[in-house]
Amino acid sequence: MPLLRTWSPYDALLGHVAPLALASAAPGSSLVVDLDPSGSAYFGGASLAGLVADGPHRTDLSPSRRGVAVLRNGGIAESDAADVLAALVAGWPHVVLRMPPLPRPEMPGVVRVVPLGPGFDGRGASQAVYQRGPWPFDRSLPGVVLPRPRASTIRSLLEGRRPPTCRWLRAWRAVWGLPWP
Repeated sequence: MPLLRTWSPYDALLGHVAPLALASAAPGSSLVVDLDPSGSAYFGGASLAGLVADGPHRTDLSPSRRGVAVLRNGGIAESDAADVLAALVAGWPHVVLRMPPLPRPEMPGVVRVVPLGPGFDGRGASQAVYQRGPWPFDRSLPGVVLPRPRASTIRSLLEGRRPPTCRWLRAWRAVWGLPWP
C-alpha cells in the first residue's frame, strides 16, 4: 500500500497531470485521490466528498481491475475525510494524493514536481521530480528528471484514458522506488 503525495509549486497543469502519470506508472492497480477542493476537477462520477457523506462501499475500498481509478474531490478538506482516506490507503496497492498548491511541509511522502525552465540553474536543488522543457539543461539533479512528454500522452491522461507506455511514463516508475521524506 505505497502512498505518495504530489504537488507542483510552479505549474498548475503539471500539478494536475503528475498524479495521473505517477499512478499510471505504478505496477498493477492504483488510485488517485484529489485533495484539492478548489483545484480543477478530475473526470469521473465518484467523489471523496460523496464517499465521506454516504460512507464507502466495499467496492470503493479496493481495486476491481488493473489500471488507474480516480476519485474527484467534490469540495471537501483532507481533514474532514481522514477516516475514508485511511480506509482507501489500506485497501489499494498504490495511492497517489493530489495535494493543494501549498501542502503542509511536515507531511511524509510529498513528491514535488518542478518544471525546468529559464532561471532555474539547479544549485541547491533538493530531491524532486524535474520536468524537462524545451530549454537545454545539463546539470545533474537529485531525484528524477523526466523527458518531455508527448502531447498525446498528456491528452490521454486528462481525458481519463490510459496512454500507451512511453519514455515519459517509464521515467515516472523510478519515483515509486525512491524514499520521499
